[in-house]
Amino acid sequence: RLAVECPAVVEPSGDSASMNAAVRATVRVGIYTGAKVYFVHEGYQGLVDGGDNIKPATWESVSMMLQLGGTVIGSARCMDFKEKWGRLKAACNLVKLGITNLCVIGGDGSLTGANQFRTEWSELLADLIKQGKITAEEAKRSSHLNIVGMVGSIDNDFCGTDMTIGTDSALHRIIEVVDAITTTAQSHQRTFILEVMGRHCGYLALVTALACGADWVFIPEMPPEDNWEEHLCKRLIAQRERGSRLNVIIMAEGAQDRKQKPITCDQVKNLVSKKLGFDTRSTILGHVQRGGTPSAFDRILGSRMGVEAVMALLEATPETPACVVSLSGNMAIRLPLMECVQVTKDVTVAMAEGRFEDAVNLRGKSFQNNWNTYKMLAHVNPPEVKSNINIAIVNVGAPCAGMNAAVRSAVRAGLIQGHQMLAIHDGFDGLANGQIEPITWAQVGGWTGKGGSNLGTKRNLPGKNIEQISLNIAKFNIHSLIIIGGFEVRIEGIMNIVLSLVTAREKYEELCIPMVVIPATVSNNVPGSDFSIGADTALNTITTTCDRIKQSAAGTKRRVFIIETMGGYCGYLATMAGLSSGADAAYIYEEPFHIHDLELNVVHLIEKMKTSVKRGLILRNSNANDNYTTQFLYNLYSEEGKGTFDCRMNILGHMQQGGTPTPFDRNFGTKMGAKSVMWLTDKLKECYRHGRIFANTPDSACVLGMKRRSLIFQPLASLKEDTDFEHRIPKTEWWLKLRPILKILARYEAVEIDTSEVAAMEHIIKKTGEIKGGKI
Repeated sequence: RLAVECPAVVEPSGDSASMNAAVRATVRVGIYTGAKVYFVHEGYQGLVDGGDNIKPATWESVSMMLQLGGTVIGSARCMDFKEKWGRLKAACNLVKLGITNLCVIGGDGSLTGANQFRTEWSELLADLIKQGKITAEEAKRSSHLNIVGMVGSIDNDFCGTDMTIGTDSALHRIIEVVDAITTTAQSHQRTFILEVMGRHCGYLALVTALACGADWVFIPEMPPEDNWEEHLCKRLIAQRERGSRLNVIIMAEGAQDRKQKPITCDQVKNLVSKKLGFDTRSTILGHVQRGGTPSAFDRILGSRMGVEAVMALLEATPETPACVVSLSGNMAIRLPLMECVQVTKDVTVAMAEGRFEDAVNLRGKSFQNNWNTYKMLAHVNPPEVKSNINIAIVNVGAPCAGMNAAVRSAVRAGLIQGHQMLAIHDGFDGLANGQIEPITWAQVGGWTGKGGSNLGTKRNLPGKNIEQISLNIAKFNIHSLIIIGGFEVRIEGIMNIVLSLVTAREKYEELCIPMVVIPATVSNNVPGSDFSIGADTALNTITTTCDRIKQSAAGTKRRVFIIETMGGYCGYLATMAGLSSGADAAYIYEEPFHIHDLELNVVHLIEKMKTSVKRGLILRNSNANDNYTTQFLYNLYSEEGKGTFDCRMNILGHMQQGGTPTPFDRNFGTKMGAKSVMWLTDKLKECYRHGRIFANTPDSACVLGMKRRSLIFQPLASLKEDTDFEHRIPKTEWWLKLRPILKILARYEAVEIDTSEVAAMEHIIKKTGEIKGGKI
């Protein structure tokens, strides 16, 4: 028997968006594996009070929860559970119901309390027997308690996971406000100071600063240097002198100086308005950051963690240490709970002792990368001595959200290095036609939050223009090239484009320059990278649309919607949108399906209409099958569902390529752009021979991709074997292993899940050994 609980966090943060996704997944996977699952309402208080606070959960009871913020089973601070008599009552309630597995969703305080509860379980049982509240037989049946933790916190302050449940959704709320505020600030030439949550962790503030191109950020892990007031004023003045009409300062609520004295919004506001005379406003966002609809990422994260948590509980033995389900790159893993809690506490200790570099390092690699990128881009004044290096940037393929963030970051990182940055307009056509011009720091101001491609992009190949391209590379003295785009370039895609340029080096020496490809496509189909810029924004657009469609279906009852997504032959969007929206099926090219599969899906929906959940959602990737088209599926479901349900069809189309970029795409594009320039700077030094640049080795043309948890450069030539050029997809796609979760949560039978992934987080210093999973 399994209890799902969402207790109060010791700090005032008792809920976060997409806790419901974790609850839903835990309930459904628990039921799927044969367990009896219980809700514990109102956190640890419900565990202590018992009675109606602990209720059996059903499959239908977690329906329509994915799009709801907060937690539907409630959360409350509980002082009683801190006392032994309170934990004694809680233990008695669990024993009486035969519950021996507890899944706890909360912060480090909640998880520490759960571990203490587990540690003293035998002692609690002995006391209950002495008091006559349980029998020896009942105690024997509940001889040990297994617990597993999932971290729900918008602050992303738990060491041991790349992201906590709710953080991405909080960033969505913050960026929505920042975008709105910057428009009014632009109009009135104002300085805005925004305080975001993060009493002991500056993650939200730091990522917000990167995502909106803030002029300054205050975070508790790295207070500003002494005399920061003067440095801040100089930076704001410099930005105005460069033509900027506004300044944005982001503050974590726990901002402090080097002497650990708090830095407040009012303090900074008074400084700027009195010393500089700028019209200054401050806004404290407060609890708006906790609410709202969860993002697609958070829904998928919560679902994955819920599945992994159930697997961990079912595989646990009395000797298994308490574990927490974490995210490492694209993997859901298990780590020793108290090791992670200890490192989280070590960060607070490091800050208290003034060891700020240690505090940043203990936060983990992702936090370090964000901080280093911010520091680089925060420099306003490029060096007076120029490098005489010209780096050109071109967008190719279909436009997508986040491209502009990558361009802005690359331009500014290049200028900081002393390079001249060149903008190529309208893709390779523009390179052939000489549509090339220098681009300045001020020109890319405000680009981070803009969708599409400000440089313009086309799908045409270099092809017959290769000679003209080489001539313009020489004419404009281009020393290296940053290519931002995806596989949507006619038939060959970006891989073949760049490979054709590399091959042409034998004939055209001008092409012997370092080149780097930054994957940017909604399809997320570029080999060498787990993620592409633009895919997260497209996924959130699809998820939001599916939410509205489900709402319509819930109102009319007995209706099934067939929705077609973009992606070409890559099923990433269809699969991940299926997970984030709670779809009944997602048809993709990578997982062939036949008439028998379609029959099973129809029968599944007919059976579903007999329950209280009288609606259906089917997703289909655009090129999933040449014959089983979206229209065919609509006709099939309409015919077979006659008398039971009716159907509607939606083809989402180009709305998936538009919109303002999500926080992830802004941040991802920013880091990718900066990283590409730093790599090219080093590569140009290697390739400088006899007074000129000459690069013709395989590693001089690379894809910059995210693999697991790192941004790495891989030679294009080395990726050829892992590329299906005909269908423009990688031969290995990490997200395919998530498809069984989609099927289980939709209640299909006989599905195998592999939970055998193991990984270690480098900042969890003290390791008691990794906790391994298996298959079920």
